[in-house]
Amino acid sequence: MRHAEHGFTLIELVVTLALLGILAMLAAPMTEAAVQRSRELALREGLREIRSAIDQYRLAVEQGRIVRRLGESGYPPSLETLVTGVPNAQDPKGGSIYFLRRLPRDPFFRDANVPAAATWGLRSYASPPDDPRSGDDVFDVFSHAEGVGLDGIPYRDW
Repeated sequence: MRHAEHGFTLIELVVTLALLGILAMLAAPMTEAAVQRSRELALREGLREIRSAIDQYRLAVEQGRIVRRLGESGYPPSLETLVTGVPNAQDPKGGSIYFLRRLPRDPFFRDANVPAAATWGLRSYASPPDDPRSGDDVFDVFSHAEGVGLDGIPYRDW
């Protein structure tokens, strides 16, 4: 009588490793797409949050809650202003108006040591939409990312 051997043969191990390798090759593109999708979602949310704060700032200027000097567009002078706040012209106690708790970062900007405000491209009110440039105010923001989104639109045009 022969005793049954316990364990795996070399061929069984090789076949198992080959199958695991094939599964890993199939899963890698899916995980890359998931990472890109999450970054794109963070980019959309960041752009929406900043643009909403810029619009709220402009509305506060129109309502007279922020003093508008002659020649100014009524848009914030910098992104940091949205976080640090501005004096409320209608508050007798001299309070401030804040538009953001914190400034979101561009998720596609690689250098983590750069301040959040420097990760975004800025467009002033005086610059044309097809050639955005920074200036005396912040009318809009855009991403410096060179890539194209999963929807086929370059990140810079979002």
